Amino acid sequence: MSKDISRREFLENVGLGAAAGTGLLLLKDVAGATPAANILPSRTLGRTGAKVSILAFGCGSRFLMYKDVDNATAILNHAIDSGITYLDTAYSYGDGESETRVGRVMASRRKDVWLATKIPDRTRDEFMRRLEASLKRLQTDHVDLVHIHSLGQEDDLAKIEAPNGAMKGLMEAREQKMARFAGMTSHTNGEVMAKAIERHDLDCVQMALNASRNGRFEELALPAANKKNLGIIAMKVTGQEFLVGEGAGKADMNSLLRYSMSLPVTTAVVGMPKPEMLAHNVQIAKDFSPLNDQEKEHLRQQLGTSREGLEKKLVGHLDGPTLCPELFNA
Repeated sequence: MSKDISRREFLENVGLGAAAGTGLLLLKDVAGATPAANILPSRTLGRTGAKVSILAFGCGSRFLMYKDVDNATAILNHAIDSGITYLDTAYSYGDGESETRVGRVMASRRKDVWLATKIPDRTRDEFMRRLEASLKRLQTDHVDLVHIHSLGQEDDLAKIEAPNGAMKGLMEAREQKMARFAGMTSHTNGEVMAKAIERHDLDCVQMALNASRNGRFEELALPAANKKNLGIIAMKVTGQEFLVGEGAGKADMNSLLRYSMSLPVTTAVVGMPKPEMLAHNVQIAKDFSPLNDQEKEHLRQQLGTSREGLEKKLVGHLDGPTLCPELFNA
């Protein structure tokens, strides 16, 4: 397997996997090692005290590209067997379909993973109702972490902070032990995210942290989160593949994943719609060595021209299964 995956190769791989729906058949090419041998490096998730693998399995649109449910179940089990202990899902991923798929695995493997989901609603009552339904789909009485999903601009934060806003539901969910810990995600505005971190009693945050530094999360929200010892989850490592490729504003998958993992974060969430991609990223995690400051700065300069385009691409983004049609037509 090549050490570098270009955007063209990535899209070709995704297109083949989505069209053929052959996840179970392809597992024979990446299986072999026993689960006991598949231990990935781990880090402590901030103030939660939990240790999780530095690579997290993204259960969003790329997970939903395993069209056959049995194939999806097989790949998720294989991810866990490969050493991934952090699963990232959300109601918005297929209107509960991702949670339902994850729940099939959680019925027997709940204790093997750190389970996180995300709720999009902005009022307390809607948040609580949605979370109750999510727990049923996930076949568990609690998640390890629940996030308010996709914080936007100042007006969105105001809705969340309203007297009967989602923040109230988030705190109640933690108090009632529907979730062990409380968090918030954003890929839009690092300044607004930093305000949310400073104002509220969050345990974890998940944000866009990649070498283009879209949204200024690395500059503004990351230091605020580290100051409060929050568990920090990096996402949009490839910017929905927008950053993968050759030439100005692009980089290979290895460099992108290593960059995000080299930041002061706990884990990096990646969508892996083919078994080969799972195997490739697991190997990167196993062999991980951090980029030095010079290497990180070089990558920032290389991807700086993509920053504005990625910010526009992610406006209103919730990673639903049909928001990146180019992947299905590759």
